[in-house]
Amino acid sequence: MPSSSSSPSRTEAPRSMHGDGAPDPASAPDEEGVMPFLDHLEELRWALLKGGIGVLITTVLAAVFSRWVVDTVLIGPTRPDFFMYQVLGFQAEELNLLNRTITGQFFADIGTILVVGMVAGSPVLVYYLWRFIEPALYPKERAGMKFASVSATFFFLLGIAFGYLILTPVALQFFATYEISAQIANQFDIITYFNMVTFWALGTGLLFELPVVVYFLSKVGLLTPDLMRTYRKYALLVVLVVGALLTPPDPFSQILVAVPLLLLYELSIGVSAYVNRQQARASQ
Repeated sequence: MPSSSSSPSRTEAPRSMHGDGAPDPASAPDEEGVMPFLDHLEELRWALLKGGIGVLITTVLAAVFSRWVVDTVLIGPTRPDFFMYQVLGFQAEELNLLNRTITGQFFADIGTILVVGMVAGSPVLVYYLWRFIEPALYPKERAGMKFASVSATFFFLLGIAFGYLILTPVALQFFATYEISAQIANQFDIITYFNMVTFWALGTGLLFELPVVVYFLSKVGLLTPDLMRTYRKYALLVVLVVGALLTPPDPFSQILVAVPLLLLYELSIGVSAYVNRQQARASQ
């Protein structure tokens, strides 16, 4: 006579979790452990919501300390006593900022708060997106994606720091001291100034993502270290063009940006070589 105690036990697939951490029976995986498409969308919605809340919190904190953020972060590089001028050994000139539109100061204030809040909250967003992707990966893939997520955040913040702390002071001093006539005074509009500082900081932040981009392209077989070594001279040309676009038209500033990008390119060759070795071992 069959008994329930003698029947083999069956391991139940883990249930999906709501955003509040409670199990959701309606979104449990099927017999093969596959979650329905709409439930994946629900999980993605919660991941984006939590990451967005993290960005919102850092933005609110930036708004609470807006006076310090504007005076120190936005206007700091215009002052001769900005600490990076001593580090770089510059005899800095003071920049005069003007407001030429009715809404200029308002949008510069709001824009600075939003940019600082989004940059400070970006690691939180990356973390929750990683939490969403992680269950669908094999253990080896998880290690690689975790490395890529951490590296993407690190290089993005490193690039922003380089753009704000090094590129911005160099560019500002170049334009502040450049003149075609003694009768023309250099006075900068606050909106133009805000746009340029944001462009220099975020632009270099994106450029510093090169090793992460190379990692993914190498994973899918579109890049190899030999290919990157072959086209190294063309990469040098591209780096010099990018440096010319991001910096004032003087050789020092262009070299200042080109050198880190070349170092990142060489690092990317090492990343590609590492990925290829890992794939070769896996295929054996």
